[in-house]
Amino acid sequence: MMIQNSHTLEVYRQKRLSYFQWRTQSTTFAKIALAVSLACLTGLLAQVKIYLPFTPVPLVASQIGVILAAVLLGRKWGGISMAIYAVGGLAGIPWFAGFKGGAAALAGPTIGYVFGFILAALFIGGMIDSRTQNRKALPLTGIILFAQLVLVYVPGLISLAIWLWSTGQTVTLAGVLFMGYIPFIVGDILKSLVGAAAAKAIVPMEKY
Repeated sequence: MMIQNSHTLEVYRQKRLSYFQWRTQSTTFAKIALAVSLACLTGLLAQVKIYLPFTPVPLVASQIGVILAAVLLGRKWGGISMAIYAVGGLAGIPWFAGFKGGAAALAGPTIGYVFGFILAALFIGGMIDSRTQNRKALPLTGIILFAQLVLVYVPGLISLAIWLWSTGQTVTLAGVLFMGYIPFIVGDILKSLVGAAAAKAIVPMEKY
């Protein structure tokens, strides 16, 4: 039984290494197809949402798609995937939270978070691909937490503040943080931990 388990583990390690080697060497068409697929997945996850009564920003599962895009596609194509998600939504594809899309989303309170997804994917993908040490559990978790809690939220909070100002509401730092950041910290930490666990299982420790 131990020999069989060892063989199964070795096959699993080889399969995941083979994917990342293939990803590196695959055609542009294949990479575009993967980028579009992960953008679609992010759009589906965006529909898993909870609206809170005191904020126009919903609690969504989109970040899982961001993490997977970064891990599976790497820095460049992970970022492109999230750019496809952002631009596609603004062009009218209804895959933002609540099946929303179109130019009206640009004037909404959450568009900054969507552009933060691009920054997060670029950062996570770049850090994972650059050094094998970053693929260990603790650094990987830290990288994903930083991306989710800082890189997504900085543009998100800026866009929320602009939206509040444009609608004639009072804009204060405390108010913006209460509406767009503080209520989501625990949930985003949990999503980041789930994403880090998935990334740890997917990414090989070997160079590719």
